[in-house]
Formats: sequence, C-alpha cells, structure tokens
Amino acid sequence: MSPASPPRGSFAPLAQPVFAVLWAATVLGNTGSFMRDVASSWLMTDLSASPAAVAMVQAAGTLPIFLLAIPAGVLTDILDRRKLLIAVQLLLASVSITLMILAQTGLLSVGALIGLTFLGGVGAALMGPTWQAIVPELVKREDVKSAIALNSLGINIARSIGPAAGGLLLAAFGAGVTYGADVASYLVVIAALIWWPRASKADDALAEGFLGAFRAGLRYTRASRPLHVVLLRAAVFFAFASAVWALLPLVARQMLGGDASFYGILLGAVGAGAIGGAFVMPKLRERLSPDGLLLGAALTAAAVMATLSLAPPKWIAIVALLFLGAVWITALTTLNGTAQAVLPNWVRGRGLAVYLTVFNGAMSAGSIGWGAVGEAAGLSGTLLISAAGLAVAGIVMHRLKLPAGDADMVPSNHWPEPLVAEPVGHDRGPVLIFIEYHVEKHSRTAFLHAIYKLSHERQRDGAYGWGVTEDSADPQKMVEWFTVESWAEHLRQHRRVSNADADLQGELLTYHKGPDRPVVRHFLAINRPGKA
Repeated sequence: MSPASPPRGSFAPLAQPVFAVLWAATVLGNTGSFMRDVASSWLMTDLSASPAAVAMVQAAGTLPIFLLAIPAGVLTDILDRRKLLIAVQLLLASVSITLMILAQTGLLSVGALIGLTFLGGVGAALMGPTWQAIVPELVKREDVKSAIALNSLGINIARSIGPAAGGLLLAAFGAGVTYGADVASYLVVIAALIWWPRASKADDALAEGFLGAFRAGLRYTRASRPLHVVLLRAAVFFAFASAVWALLPLVARQMLGGDASFYGILLGAVGAGAIGGAFVMPKLRERLSPDGLLLGAALTAAAVMATLSLAPPKWIAIVALLFLGAVWITALTTLNGTAQAVLPNWVRGRGLAVYLTVFNGAMSAGSIGWGAVGEAAGLSGTLLISAAGLAVAGIVMHRLKLPAGDADMVPSNHWPEPLVAEPVGHDRGPVLIFIEYHVEKHSRTAFLHAIYKLSHERQRDGAYGWGVTEDSADPQKMVEWFTVESWAEHLRQHRRVSNADADLQGELLTYHKGPDRPVVRHFLAINRPGKA
C-alpha cells in the first residue's frame, strides 16, 4: 500500500467480520470496565481520604497481572483461547455483580473493595495475553500490525467514553447502577465469543503441558535480547508515569475541587486524547523513530504531571490530560508493537505475558511507591518528583535503542527430521545434540562470532545448555553441542526455527568446508541398568 493511503490500511482489519464483531464487543466490555473502575476509585475516596488507601485500588487492579500474567500466557498457548476468554468474562461479571450488591446494600468496605478489585485484576491477568494472542487468528497476516493499533484505539475509545459515562451514572444513580452497566457489557462480550466461528484445535502429539510450556517461555524470555530491551524501556517509563494514575482521584477531588463527574471527565479527556493520538501517530511515525516517539512521550507526560502539581484551573487540567492520553497511546503502541514484532507465534502468548508482567509490575510498584511518597511529600510534591524522574529517565533510556522488529519470525521448517534407529518416546531425555563443522584456520574468528550469535537462537527455542568445542587432534574440526530436556521438546525445536534463524544458520554454513553438510548426531540419555 502506498504512503498516500494510510487511513484505509489502518482500518482494513475492520472489513473482516470476525475481527470487527469481537473488536466492537471488546470496546463495549472495556467501556464497562472503566465505568466500574471510576465507581471503585471514587467510592474509595468516600471510604478513606488516605492517599495510600486510594492508591491501593490502582495497585489491587494491576498487582494480579504482575503475579499471574506469565501463567496466563502459558494457558493462552496451550488451551482453547475462546473457552478461556468466556470463562474469564464470567469471572469478571461475578465480581461486578458482587460489587453491585454490596454498594446497593451499603455493605461495601475498604477491605471488600480492594479484595474485589484484586479479583477483577485476576480476570484481567488471564484475559490480557489471550486477547492479544488471538489477533493473528482474526485478520490476514498483512493486517496484524493495523489490528494491534486498532485494539489500542478501541481501549482508548472505551477510556474516553467509560469514565465519563461512569462518572455521570455514579453521580445520577449511584454505584449500584454503574456496576450493573458493567455486568451488561460482559454479557455482550460473552455473546460475541460464543458467535465466533473458531475452528477446533486439532490434536497434536507434541502439544505442550503447563510446566513444560512455562519453562519454555521463561527460557525464551531469558535468551531474547531484543525482548530484554523492550522490557527495560517499558519498566522505566511506566514506573514513573504510574504516579499520575495512582493519584488522579485525589488530584481531582482535593487539588482541583471536582466531584465524581469531573473525575470521569478527566479520565474521558485521557481517552479522547488517546483517540486523537492514534489518528496523528502515522504522521509522527513518518518523522520520528520509535525511540523518538518514546522520548517525546516521556517528556510530554512529565510536563503534564508538572502542570497538575500547580493545581491549575479545571479547563487547563482537562487540556493537559488530553495531551497525556495522546502520549500514553504513543508509548503503549510503540512498546507493544515492538514486543509483538520480536516474538514468534509459538511463544507469543507467553512473551506478551512477560511484557504485561513488567508493565503491570511497574504500575503496581509505582502506585504503591507514589502513594507512600504522597503521604510524606503531599500531592503536589509527589507529582513534581515523578515528573522530574520521568524526564531524566526518558533522556537516559533514549540511548538504549529499541529493536527494529523487522526479522522474519515465521517458522522456516528447514530442519530435516532427526535420524532414529527405532521410535523414540516423547518423554525420553535429556537429548544431547552434536553438530560437527570443518572450519579453516583463516575463518575461525568469523565462524566463532557467527556461532555465538546463533547460540541465542538455540537457547530461545528450547536448549538449556550450549557450547562449542574443538578437536585436540584436528583444530579445524569444531563441534557445537546443546541439550534439550526431552525428545518431544527437540521435535518442537524443529518447528520453532524461524526464517530469521535460518538466515543465521545459512551464514554459519558459509564457514563450513567440505563436500557434505555438517554432521548432526542426537544422543539420548539412558538409565543405569536396574533403574526404572
């Protein structure tokens, strides 16, 4: 598609009915969630005036995502994603029904509100990686990036409508009605998921179990240096930026003298700004790199927090939060899009879960920390401290560049099946793999650079040990070795090698000399005689 027609490309996924229906249902569901959050945050200011208590509502909603996102990512990759999403929606609906009953009967307490918010966070932890991981199932491959951007846009449409509508409902009819509206939104999402004509997953003899998939996800994350950069940049940005979210209810009430509807308007301004930011982002991307976008987001968010610390007139606060929304979606889509780009499909749910863990861990720790700082330094001082920290961190982190994310992560399927004398049980292991190369002396240094680069790919795809050795009698004979926990895991490793990894292996083979390809041998562990 030519640069002259970005709007059509940006909204192309909505022409695909399944994505359009689920996207619309998700927008409605998120709208209900923001209405619930407004009611909970405002009710907490009625129950307690303590900044730490108010910040605990934010922390209670995000802490479960920090704790459970990785197990949720594992479940995303090994379970039927539609059934998992329906179960989560039922859980969230039950939380809001309980909140509705307690609010209507006047029995809602600080402990109950925080506990139910935590349970809602558990549902969000289970849902987050799954919603993101199903995107490639709903749209054509060329539309995946646009679909990710539309998901972010949908969240911010909900953010612009939900808080304002929640604030109005709360002021006019009370918390019970507000929570009831949230329950209705979940029913719509459940109906859309039931309608989704998703093909049943075929039985796979190499399907991963929970613990094995958990270990594989952690191994991939530990070995993926591009993902490490994304995680660090996200942790630093959101740890400082979380201050404005944690303290905004008190800023609206105590510093700006607003009521529940004004608080909803402030959050609506964030959502409206995010929508505006989504529309101008294509233009910004033409002029700025992802690193430039993140730096601009950090400096602008810092300026917004500094403005709020001065207790400005209400209209200035609204304008400031419009800018906050624009830079918030800029940071979210830049970091999320980069994370998606560096992850292959087989580990996408787990990799995104790690990203969400870092994101929500930074938000949770930041919320608790800024709440404590607020007790000591006051709201205005805390906002100034966090603004200064975000600006300095943004400038420092700008030197650590985000990965380009342009590697082809589609499986290459170029590895031949391993030779076996007889069938091998899938649980047999560990497996030791030897690959023998013949490398001339003048190519030795270049070969070693290439093979150490390849070692990261081996470890990402399943190896938990790796090394390279030389033959003492013939230094030109070099052996790469790595271990995998089971025969089934090694067969999965065959499936996981991407086209980008195949290119690395192709580069390595240019240093191998001889009439034949490198010799590959597989060695299986055997038990001591008499042992089971």
